[in-house]
Amino acid sequence: MASNGPLEEKPIESTHNTAPDSPANEKADVIEEETAHEAAERGKAATDKYGHSLVQFDPVAERKLLWKIDLYIVPTVAMLYLFCFIDRANIGNAKIAGFQKDLKLGGYDYNRVLSVFYISYILFEIPSNMVCKIVGPGWFIPAITLGFGICSICTAFVHNIHEVSAVRFLLGMFEAGMMPGIAYYLSRWYRRSELAFRLSLYIVMAPLAGAFGGLLASGILKLSHFGGLHSWRMIFAIEGIVTCGLSLIAFFTMTDRPATARWLTQEEKDLAIARVKSERVATTEVLDKIDSPKVVRGIFSPVTLGTAFIFLLNNITVQGLAFFAPTIVSLIYPHNTVVYQQLKTVPPYVVGAFFTVLLPFLSWRVDRRNIFFIISVPLVMIGYIMFLASDHPHTRYGATFLIASGAFSFGALCNAQVAANVVSDTARSAAIATNVMFGNTGGLISTWSFLPFDAPNYHIGNGLNLATNSTMLIVSIALLAWMLWDNKKREEKDVDTELANLTGLSIKEIQDLDWKHPAFRWKP
Repeated sequence: MASNGPLEEKPIESTHNTAPDSPANEKADVIEEETAHEAAERGKAATDKYGHSLVQFDPVAERKLLWKIDLYIVPTVAMLYLFCFIDRANIGNAKIAGFQKDLKLGGYDYNRVLSVFYISYILFEIPSNMVCKIVGPGWFIPAITLGFGICSICTAFVHNIHEVSAVRFLLGMFEAGMMPGIAYYLSRWYRRSELAFRLSLYIVMAPLAGAFGGLLASGILKLSHFGGLHSWRMIFAIEGIVTCGLSLIAFFTMTDRPATARWLTQEEKDLAIARVKSERVATTEVLDKIDSPKVVRGIFSPVTLGTAFIFLLNNITVQGLAFFAPTIVSLIYPHNTVVYQQLKTVPPYVVGAFFTVLLPFLSWRVDRRNIFFIISVPLVMIGYIMFLASDHPHTRYGATFLIASGAFSFGALCNAQVAANVVSDTARSAAIATNVMFGNTGGLISTWSFLPFDAPNYHIGNGLNLATNSTMLIVSIALLAWMLWDNKKREEKDVDTELANLTGLSIKEIQDLDWKHPAFRWKP
């Protein structure tokens, strides 16, 4: 996590006798060996005024670099996110192991405890991602991981609703920066089309956390004790200790950005930076300084707001499933042991994990995201229709497979969509944080979607989820139609004339236009 090296600080003079501001001449130079190096330099754009890349990349070199980045970057963030989600959702496993009874939680107390987590999560979402950009993901992400690991351990020692609420508030504060922070971190390394699949490789840890968390909880509950702790307290303590251990390792293994990667050669660093810049119109530096206009562009982009609303609705389903799946399964199989009930929560998450990776993988191959929103939602809708239409245990258990299959891929797809539809690094950080903040507003709603008086059939909760997914389908279609319509409007305008109107603006002011730049096009 060293500071910016010579790659980003020291300009390199071109050896070619060409006009520096001529796209035609720059394109003539792309076959030269230094072009990617020049494009990577701070102060040099990698696109022409129309947003077209000035660099022709060697596909073989790109594939080798991509494979290397995948191996060094993805496994670390995936493991951290796995235990992030386990530490958040293990309260669902603890609930059927005596948590609610031991803390004397009655009425809506359990829902209140869940809500506290989301209040802090939502409040700290955007500020957390701004701090992540300033400090650097290589330090920030391991630090907050250590924080929520400690919070998980502390949960093992709570004795009433006040203590558990305080700990859950702190847990939400530390976890607020995790999902948007990792998404922002990966956007420093990957192209627009590549990002959704790489996001899925860590977001898949959410359904896997449901599966692995159930297995881990059932295994832990077989222990007679852990130190002086028993029953559900062991779940929080052991899983929190593992999280803290992983965070300490991450301090040494996470590389902040391509320019500081010791495992990349100078040529690979140049290629990594130039690849990202070549998709960002008017961008002269990958890591810009935070300023208000770019933050506003990121937050209030129409695509950010539309996608974030879809993610809000999606999270009512995803987070509700995480917190209440063990309860739903226990009601479907009321006469079986707690360990058996924990194990029955695993298979739907495994199937969900498969689709979480499959759909973003297809998205990567076709460089499209919004269409997969439209494809996924009907699966979830069918699942909730089955819940509402039948009280047969096996039918309802089967419905959880459909819900998990359609719902979990939205984390990767929504974050990739908002990241792809802004230009600057600052706007991207703000857009991702906004998307996740909306998502966790949906998580807050989910804590009140399955209420005690609605058990065991949960008509209100299932009806709410059917309604939210129906709305998602409508909004997804409308958003896609708007993006295509607005792109058509932009195509009808003459870019040269529009750019001529910007002649009085400084480079910074032109870059602050972000998605309002005349050459920008929405990327659904």
